[in-house]
Amino acid sequence: MTMTDNTLTIDKVSKRYGAVQALDNMSFEVRPGEIFGFVGSNGAGKTTTMRIALGVLSADSGEVRLGGKPVDLDVRRTIGYMPEERGLYPKMKVGQQLSYLARLHGMSKPDADASVRRWTERLGIDHRAGDMVNDLSLGNQQRVQLAAALVHDPAVLVLDEPFSGLDPVAVDVMSEVLVEKAKTGVPVIFSSHQLELVERLCHRVGIVSAGTMADIGEVDALRAKGPRQLEIQATAAPRGWADQLAGVTVLSEGDDGGVTVVQLESQADDQAVLAAALATGPVRHFAARRPSLTELFREVVSA
Repeated sequence: MTMTDNTLTIDKVSKRYGAVQALDNMSFEVRPGEIFGFVGSNGAGKTTTMRIALGVLSADSGEVRLGGKPVDLDVRRTIGYMPEERGLYPKMKVGQQLSYLARLHGMSKPDADASVRRWTERLGIDHRAGDMVNDLSLGNQQRVQLAAALVHDPAVLVLDEPFSGLDPVAVDVMSEVLVEKAKTGVPVIFSSHQLELVERLCHRVGIVSAGTMADIGEVDALRAKGPRQLEIQATAAPRGWADQLAGVTVLSEGDDGGVTVVQLESQADDQAVLAAALATGPVRHFAARRPSLTELFREVVSA
């Protein structure tokens, strides 16, 4: 399938609030059909980047482009945005509100109403279309907010903490929708503190720290760049068997022959670790271990 060139490009964007440098030459791109995870600590610059991408905030310098075009009003209408703070009208009925928002993005009323039916059914809230947003649970409000981002058939999706407050079933539904949209060629970018979801869903991840892109890449490639780690199951080994090995830090130690996880400094010899484990008795498992995205995130941000 040929995909439209609707790459979202953040090009050397900077933003300052008084003495605080919120963004400092932030640069990355989200490609057609890609799910891009945008992660960082609170205050790292994720929401500011997203608001500038949408055109809600102006950058001090740099540029945001969609498909090579600067983001103006016409381009902005093609973006589906889900803010972290819900931006819905609390006293307006769900169906009427979604139809209104679709028409604001240029859809005819019949097309808007058809799209509302499609997305409320897909997200499991069609039976609440006649209710006011205020009367919904927080999880269902989040589903309505996602429907508002999708209802006008956007060319790109920008989602700020879309999984916050959702139950596991709703997380699965939202995950499926993001994957489906990406398969149609839509670039999808979302921020989240739920790094296990980011690791599972995203093609690439950008780790933001203090307004800059600290690291970026495919999930497996990022994990492979982390420190060397080993998993060892030596069934007869006493506790502390690896504590004195040169260049080795014990990260966790299983009880009663469980798995021990160690981290190796650059000069450490993994074969010396294996020899030490064998010296205690049978070794049932000995393998390289890649740190999780959560572990890598902690290391990048702390550095």
